[in-house]
Amino acid sequence: MRVTAPGWREFDCPGQIAQWDALAQRASEPNPYFESWFLLPALRALDPQGAVQLLCFSVDGELAGLMPFQRSRSYYSYPFPHAASWVHPNCFLGAPLVARGCETAFWRAVLDWADRNARSALFLHLTELPLAGELYDALEEVIAEQNRPSGIVMRQQRPVLASPLASEPYFETAYSSKRRRELRRQFNRLADSGVVEFVWHWDDAGIAPWCEDFLRLEASGWKGEAGSALGCTDATRALFCQALEGAAGRGKLVRVALTLDRRPIAMLANFVDAPGSFGFKTAFDESFGAYSPGVLLEREYLKVLDRSDIAWCDSCAAPDHPVMSEMWTARRAIGRISVGIGGPVRRTAFRAILAQELGRQDPGPETSADTGQKKDAPA
Repeated sequence: MRVTAPGWREFDCPGQIAQWDALAQRASEPNPYFESWFLLPALRALDPQGAVQLLCFSVDGELAGLMPFQRSRSYYSYPFPHAASWVHPNCFLGAPLVARGCETAFWRAVLDWADRNARSALFLHLTELPLAGELYDALEEVIAEQNRPSGIVMRQQRPVLASPLASEPYFETAYSSKRRRELRRQFNRLADSGVVEFVWHWDDAGIAPWCEDFLRLEASGWKGEAGSALGCTDATRALFCQALEGAAGRGKLVRVALTLDRRPIAMLANFVDAPGSFGFKTAFDESFGAYSPGVLLEREYLKVLDRSDIAWCDSCAAPDHPVMSEMWTARRAIGRISVGIGGPVRRTAFRAILAQELGRQDPGPETSADTGQKKDAPA
């Protein structure tokens, strides 16, 4: 078993991408945002200096784990040097890609590597990590067995679509009869204006013009005015188009558009990484706001419940998202975890930082990554 940390450009070649893609197919925790077709376009667009490295875990010469990481001199607004898994504003999950069955070995190897290569970093910060599942359970196990100080410093509950029901029965349970009538009324009013269609794509047909339509639609609204639309910078435009093309080419993209007389007035692009689906981007024409085109589109997307290959959908949205928090009734815990690394002096400094962040006294060497409480403390 071996951990290396090459610069990301060393993996931007066909041979390494093939290994990367093979790992993604074996990963115990699916994460499209760390797959080659998304992460490489993000790195090309957002890290031209090549500051990001890829922590690569190999077993018998085969890639069995991968996580992008970066060293930083500051921790959010505080002057605390640390190492962290690398995410960006358009990356909504930070779970490393780890081959099933290798989760515990991965965390042992990564934390050992971090101990030996800490440099100025006071701790390791793991961002946007699912707080359940085999990968998280293995992290908890390794932290406990090594008596590392650690804590969950942020936790949120994301809206998730997961139900044994088909799409129509689910919709009837998720929304009140009054709300369902209102959506039907809005759809019928929209249909009075022209031909209304929902257009689905599970392949790469027409992907380039579809991307341009989406970018124009998003830029036409408040995001365009605020300068935060994807098309407002060359970097995010390139990331969006290249990521969607890469996902579509691998059968990992679903696109849905609500059209009026063949003109898109609401669009969404989500990633498919069986057995899950992951929200990415939506846009709608604000001039049709009276018809709630975005809500109508998400109501149409409930049809993924009728597919046998998708068991759940992570919205990748904020807990208080006005549409998803109401329509998608299940929840998924996502958090940020800080873990002590290095020797005793460094870990003592980290304990003080962690105690301050968690708002209590010294969390001690046996802090649970799950609760932030000492192991012998009552729940």
